[in-house]
Amino acid sequence: MKDTPVNDVMTTPVRTVTGETTIAVAARALTDQGIGSLIVGEERIEGIVTETDVVGSVAEGLDPTATAVAELMSDPVVTIRPTDSVGDAGERMGQNTVKKLPVTEDGEPVGIVTTTDLAHFLPQQRVGMSVQPEPDVDKGEYE
Repeated sequence: MKDTPVNDVMTTPVRTVTGETTIAVAARALTDQGIGSLIVGEERIEGIVTETDVVGSVAEGLDPTATAVAELMSDPVVTIRPTDSVGDAGERMGQNTVKKLPVTEDGEPVGIVTTTDLAHFLPQQRVGMSVQPEPDVDKGEYE
């Protein structure tokens, strides 16, 4: 389970924008694509901008048509390799308090793994591990 490589659970392709992209254009891309983040930088990762960043910029009163995502992106970006394990991804997210990890190969973004990806993956693995119910399950004790 924890040894499963990240490339088995990551989302591809990853959507990228340039640092000059406006918040309004980024917000439209997030909405149209149904995604929660955009990688800033097309060949080399310069940063990441998330839905939370976009909402925060509106709360701060920034003009979404005149403000570039480079002004609100997070950088440097915590990344992971496609061959690293899902367990490593979870640990890296927890240690760095991030919910999205771009997956890079030779420095270029090839995918992204999120807490949602891990949440969908882990229950599937647990079901496969349960050979029989625990002895106290019939008594209604689930701890």
